[in-house]
Amino acid sequence: MTTAPLPPDELATRLANVYNLVGPLYRRVLRKVEQAAPIEGLSVGVRAVLDLLRTRGPMTVPQLGRTQALSRQFVQRMVNDAAAQDLVEIAPNPDHRRSSLIRLTEVGDAAIMSVHAREHALLRQVGGELTAADVDACLRVLTQMLAAIDDVDVD
Repeated sequence: MTTAPLPPDELATRLANVYNLVGPLYRRVLRKVEQAAPIEGLSVGVRAVLDLLRTRGPMTVPQLGRTQALSRQFVQRMVNDAAAQDLVEIAPNPDHRRSSLIRLTEVGDAAIMSVHAREHALLRQVGGELTAADVDACLRVLTQMLAAIDDVDVD
């Protein structure tokens, strides 16, 4: 195995193989989350909002949308759904009068922690004798791919 960087054309071909795996993996994970929705009562969109609030703290709807590369309107619907379930609360934003802060409630924190615990139990079953270096390499590749896509201008 060589450690030299791949030429651009070969890299592109190899990264296309990554996309071919990431797509089905993502869709299967979404299906699993949706199948478990009756357990926690969370849609995929609400879950994404709760995840961000859990890791980053209170955010505005526009911040949530930018972070997830989703429209503000879609994120607002997810926030409304989460608020209706008492998973988030809408609080005044001292930095901006017209853009409220969204933050987790105790119920929302418990719900997302339950999702994480269930997923952790599933992920413990992944085999293949993977090492920390394997996972670090995977994260590095996916991070680079995401950054490249974010840097591409689409007219």
